[in-house]
Amino acid sequence: MSKVYTEQELFDEIVRVMGELFEIDPSTVTRESRLVEDLDLDSIDAVDMIVHLQNMIDCRIKPEAFKSVRTVGDVIDVIVTMAKEADAK
Repeated sequence: MSKVYTEQELFDEIVRVMGELFEIDPSTVTRESRLVEDLDLDSIDAVDMIVHLQNMIDCRIKPEAFKSVRTVGDVIDVIVTMAKEADAK
């Protein structure tokens, strides 16, 4: 069973990763921040972030789950859903 993270813990980790991997000022990241338009992430950056988050939550994240992701909040929602599905198995 993977560790259950709160939405705040996930947000904090995403902000940390964005600062570390992509040199994004953490103070500029909100749940409403758009990944492409506001944070200037491209598809390769998104893959890097997904790989890191998979390792964090110890759960495989399906790439198709990220097709509709546009904001940091969307990322959190997908991770919460994936973690719940993994724990239910």
